[in-house]
Amino acid sequence: MLDSELLHKILKRTLSSGGEYADVFVEHRKPVSIMLEDDKIEKISSGIDAGAGIRLISNGKTYYAFSNDLSEKALLELAETLTKASPRPPSTISCFDLRKQKPTVAFDIKMLPESVVIDKKIELVRIANNTARNFDKRVKQVIVRYRDSAQKVQIAALSSSGEGTIAEDERIHTLMVVHVIVSDNGIIQTGYEPAGGFIGFELFDSINIRDIAVNAANRAAMMLTARRAPGGRMPAVISSEAGGTMIHEAIGHGLEADLAQQGLSVYSNKLGEKVASPLITVLDDATLPNKRGSFRFDDEGTPAQRTVLVENGVLASYMYDKFTAMQDNAKSTGNGRRESYHSRPIPRMTNTFIAPGKSIPEDILKSIPKGVFVKKMGGGQVNTVTGDFVFEAQEAYLIENGKIGDPVRGATLIGNGPQVLNSIDMVGSDLGFSIGTCGKDNQGAPVSDAMPTIRIPEIVIGGEA
Repeated sequence: MLDSELLHKILKRTLSSGGEYADVFVEHRKPVSIMLEDDKIEKISSGIDAGAGIRLISNGKTYYAFSNDLSEKALLELAETLTKASPRPPSTISCFDLRKQKPTVAFDIKMLPESVVIDKKIELVRIANNTARNFDKRVKQVIVRYRDSAQKVQIAALSSSGEGTIAEDERIHTLMVVHVIVSDNGIIQTGYEPAGGFIGFELFDSINIRDIAVNAANRAAMMLTARRAPGGRMPAVISSEAGGTMIHEAIGHGLEADLAQQGLSVYSNKLGEKVASPLITVLDDATLPNKRGSFRFDDEGTPAQRTVLVENGVLASYMYDKFTAMQDNAKSTGNGRRESYHSRPIPRMTNTFIAPGKSIPEDILKSIPKGVFVKKMGGGQVNTVTGDFVFEAQEAYLIENGKIGDPVRGATLIGNGPQVLNSIDMVGSDLGFSIGTCGKDNQGAPVSDAMPTIRIPEIVIGGEA
């Protein structure tokens, strides 16, 4: 990390030719990655990646430069380059202090992954592989990925008013993913199960790695003999176990302020308007312990916070970083995120979810005489401009007389985000999280999402006619 004197120099130099805001993002990351495929360790990688990015916001535009050279000479030259990008009247800032930001949350890491020998990590990967391989003779391929990362960041920021801040964060992530491929009679199916978050190696005290492998293998094997999903309009129950893929795609991206401001969201210019059922409250919360999208400070130095996006069906807020907040004369909601020092920050989700309701999940299922029960969501895509989406159900069942019936494969959910959210008429009291890496503008960001069990009275299910 850089000393405060150098940070002062960089910020003062960056704003010396004018501008409304400047910041410095310093990163030191130590990742470890292990991949097993075809019953053998294919790749082990580790190393250190360190560097800094400097940003200038001037006249409503962003200018950004980065370097892996952390010397004073290199960083001041980088700052000087930015001053020439957008010449303005010289800054009047003569002196300022960088006020140290205090985190509003504390995350307890019990076992740093770097304190664990690599052989122990390889052993876990092999256990997952062997468990999945031995689950069913129809298992043809198993891919197991282990990753951990220790990321230290330092963010110093200065506005043209002379207000300066500095924030520091250390983020520990541990992740295990098991991917199983099965085949029989020309039919190929896959199963996928991840586990991880803002957590140390104690992750493997709270989960059984064999259960992760079995879940992935069982999901794949079950789909081999499952009948094709029926197609058409019908009721659907999405379980809390399904994770929050639908909420992430159907509304989450559309509430990121940059898309909303550019008119690329179906939710543009709708603050204060009804956008969902009164039963629906949507939150984005980076303060949750051990969740994959959590942090103490975002990548602009804004303290982590809990933001109500939709309250009882009414759009209450967008997710802002500092740049988009300036455009709307608002405050950052702590959603300024970036993949690394190579990238400028943009509005991104953290842990996004529908708040639990009052209905008992079993009662929601019982209320449907015939429909589809989605236990695990797969991938999907959404058009943020129109809200139209298509999601794959990785694990789904028929609902018959209020009970879970036969498994079905090939089910897809097709609909429109605002229409579906407005139609939800039962929201369960449970809540289930899923994890992933969200892609946007060629940047990946660790996130989690969640939802309770919900009932959708009618939705198009893609399957057999």
